[in-house]
Amino acid sequence: MAKTFIVETSARHVHLSEADFKVLFGENATLTKKKDLSQPGQYACEERVVVKGTKKDLPGVSILGPFRKESQVELSATDARSIGLGIAVRESGVLDGTPGCTLVGPAGEVTLEKGVIVAKRHIHATVADAKELGVVDKEIVSVKVNTPERSLIFGDVVVRVNDTYALAMHIDTDESNAAGMVPGVMGEIVK
Repeated sequence: MAKTFIVETSARHVHLSEADFKVLFGENATLTKKKDLSQPGQYACEERVVVKGTKKDLPGVSILGPFRKESQVELSATDARSIGLGIAVRESGVLDGTPGCTLVGPAGEVTLEKGVIVAKRHIHATVADAKELGVVDKEIVSVKVNTPERSLIFGDVVVRVNDTYALAMHIDTDESNAAGMVPGVMGEIVK
């Protein structure tokens, strides 16, 4: 089982419902694609929001498209603590029991009762990728990353299997900095 995969850093960002986007940017506004992301159909937008915490604000936070059923804010633990928000490590979309925050856009603001997460580190894989890696959906694995000066093994990595995915591991900026990540670093599952 020596198949490797790219390890990508996922910086702070927001996923919005269409209704929340309209409040923040105006009834006639639309998402403006800036660039495609590695996961098929996902993209970074030109639009940005302010994430308000109890201590301070994070301005210029990227919005990722397309729209989601429910709005969600993904921060690193350092981001969340620095602006006075609680820490809830979750898989994307698992929002019960998470802190909320206020988002501010040019046309208005939205207060989320929940939805601020520190994304659980994860691997996106197709069914074929998962078979080749010897893993199944929702399995928890460890991944070794070999960086120039701070190689390490990440534990508690959840495998997410769906044929709409492209094979890649996602970590947040805290994790990326801890490993001394540089572009093109590959990961390998270790058991």
